[in-house]
Amino acid sequence: MAEAVQIQCINKSDRPNPHERILNVGGVHGGQRWKLGQQEAIAGIDAGKWSFFVSVAGRRVAVIVATSRFGNRYLKTEPDGEHPNNLLSLPECP
Repeated sequence: MAEAVQIQCINKSDRPNPHERILNVGGVHGGQRWKLGQQEAIAGIDAGKWSFFVSVAGRRVAVIVATSRFGNRYLKTEPDGEHPNNLLSLPECP
């Protein structure tokens, strides 16, 4: 299984739909800054290449791929219900 990598920042679009707002996810891993487009991150999760998490109040929360009722695939954290608020609350990536 892929090593879990922490998502520490995101880039958002100006779209109001939470399933379409995340453009990129990123962070620092092994001393290197990284950034992936949401679709690339989803493809990596699907292929077993990557596993991601966020830190919420000191707790590690898994990032998963979900599908909206309209069939759009997006990233969210496990306890978020249908709105990816844990990810949307992260700071913007440089």
